[in-house]
Amino acid sequence: MAHPKRKHSKQRSAKRRTHDTIKLAKMQPCGHCGKSIISHRVCPFCGFYKGSMVIDMTPSELNNT
Repeated sequence: MAHPKRKHSKQRSAKRRTHDTIKLAKMQPCGHCGKSIISHRVCPFCGFYKGSMVIDMTPSELNNT
């Protein structure tokens, strides 16, 4: 196995790791209820996605789960 002849500097290691940060999810307002949701996901508050109801969020179903 190859071994380095000289020690790599901290700056050189840090340059390699500059893109390893965790990025925040993109938030946008829901088109139906207006609450902030992650883009391209069903709204967990109203159950709508792209203007149509995908999940029925009536109170009777919420109590059964």
